[in-house]
Amino acid sequence: MNLVRTLTLRQLQIFVVAARHLSYARAAEELHLTPPAVSMQLKQLEDNAGLPLFERLGRGVTLTEAGELLVHHALRILGEIKDAEANLHALLGAEVGRLAVGLVSTAKYFMPRLLAQFALAHPGIDVQFSVGNREALLQKLQDNAIDLAVMGRTPVEIDARAEPMARHPYVLIAAADHPLRAARRFDLHELRHETFLLREDGSGSRLVAEEMFKNHLFTPAKTISLGSNETIKQAVMAGMGISLLSLHTLPLELKTGEICLLDSIGTPIERTWYVVHMNNKRLLPAGVKFREFLLSQAAPGLQAEYGGYLPTLK
Repeated sequence: MNLVRTLTLRQLQIFVVAARHLSYARAAEELHLTPPAVSMQLKQLEDNAGLPLFERLGRGVTLTEAGELLVHHALRILGEIKDAEANLHALLGAEVGRLAVGLVSTAKYFMPRLLAQFALAHPGIDVQFSVGNREALLQKLQDNAIDLAVMGRTPVEIDARAEPMARHPYVLIAAADHPLRAARRFDLHELRHETFLLREDGSGSRLVAEEMFKNHLFTPAKTISLGSNETIKQAVMAGMGISLLSLHTLPLELKTGEICLLDSIGTPIERTWYVVHMNNKRLLPAGVKFREFLLSQAAPGLQAEYGGYLPTLK
């Protein structure tokens, strides 16, 4: 096996896309190739590697152990090439470049507005977002698949730099007609008979809720796990239960009055938004500009959008 002599960058590009979709047909569609062309390139890559990279499961495919290993190396190689291209652009002195930014799901509610502001000031910089859970973003940072990440907890698991970007309050939410909607500074134990709607295990929002329960020596009567903030909000509006969510996920519901904030002692729970990059990552001019923009503009932007709701909880 001599991959250095035989593999091509095109094979790596096709492999990464196929590994992301776990579908030759969807990879072909994204790459504007035919499925047989994708299959042929991946077969050549597997022959050169000497190991199967995909395993067929019915009509779909899954990565083998060798495929899981190779995909991280492939992402790093392609990331280095992207950095080389951006460095060459920087030498020309032009304000151009591409930037990949990863977001935890809660950040997708406000980051598009910040991106729009940034794009007006820097039209030559192409910022591409991807949304994932915290674990996925940490892996992408290590794989050099993204330049920066926006998340709600410092990533102690990896060698990264996390800079505070803005305050990030979590609030208790309920249906608009909840009996305690007008109560002020009540004890959390007043909600002991309620159903709490939580995000899935491992999500940042769930960890904040579990920490709140622990700090208040509180055990909900019932909990239900739901897979997205949108599902939780719809369930709260339907009267299925209450939840602890980021204030920044609620722009429409608070304006329309479909959800109310509960003024329990200990809320809002203050957290911080961070902009994160690997310590060994040399940010290129596009990355430096976007990082500086977030550090200077995110806090006043979020305060202007959401700050008016917080005095009702004090």
